[in-house]
Amino acid sequence: MSRLDSFIRRLEAQRLVLDWAASSLRGVEGIVLELGLGNGRTYDHLREKLPGRDIHVFEKNPSPNPKSMPPVDRLVIGDMAQTLPAFAARHPAEAALIHADVTTGVPERDAVLFAWLPEQIVALARPNALVVSGWALAHPVLSGVPLPDGVPDGRYFAYRAKPAA
Repeated sequence: MSRLDSFIRRLEAQRLVLDWAASSLRGVEGIVLELGLGNGRTYDHLREKLPGRDIHVFEKNPSPNPKSMPPVDRLVIGDMAQTLPAFAARHPAEAALIHADVTTGVPERDAVLFAWLPEQIVALARPNALVVSGWALAHPVLSGVPLPDGVPDGRYFAYRAKPAA
């Protein structure tokens, strides 16, 4: 498959997953976290699908399309390895949805570079929170859940944070 076709499949899967995740939040309290801003497309999509919901965005060097810039009070700038623990100290277990959109595009590299991320996600997630990611996350508190129809295996991953025992 060409890289263009792969990119298109990734975006189609991402839209399906984000739409499914947003619809699963009806009646569920909690903030939404977008880990990685990039051009701002997924943030913009979540903002449209979840009007009125607090969406906090984390990005090291934000430079999105100006139409997709989060409000200053919802944008956390810096290295997520430092900003996520600081945010979790102020907002422990408050996220109903976490979208981890941080990747280098090389799964083996991501596993090393972002080995710390699952622990931070767990610190931020409410019991039964939904976590969606472009790569597999391994943590005993995260249980895999089936994705909506149309998402190819291995293209996206979804988890529920187990309730506190």
